[in-house]
Amino acid sequence: MSQILIDEQIGGTVLHLKGQFVGGEETDQLRDKLKEISDSKQNKLIVDLDKTTYLNSTALGVLISAHANFVKRDGKIVLCNVSKSIENIFVITKLTLVFAIAENIESAIKELSK
Repeated sequence: MSQILIDEQIGGTVLHLKGQFVGGEETDQLRDKLKEISDSKQNKLIVDLDKTTYLNSTALGVLISAHANFVKRDGKIVLCNVSKSIENIFVITKLTLVFAIAENIESAIKELSK
């Protein structure tokens, strides 16, 4: 079962994703959470993929859309704790050129403050 937890950190909001995001209800929840964060005028977001086992194209689309929304408002999204298999998806789709990817939450916070 997938879960989404929100954590406020100094310097931004952290979204912890857990499980598989394959375009079903869990992906709709992700879209809703991202919209909620965006609507609250937060412009710094860390997406922690430490416990995420799979993202399909629909989930990637949700992240890309959120990224575009944040950039439009001079915001920034940083992904962190990305597993090798998920990182491969980002490399193959060239999304490593779109998203900042940090090793861990501490690095992501530093990346956001640049």
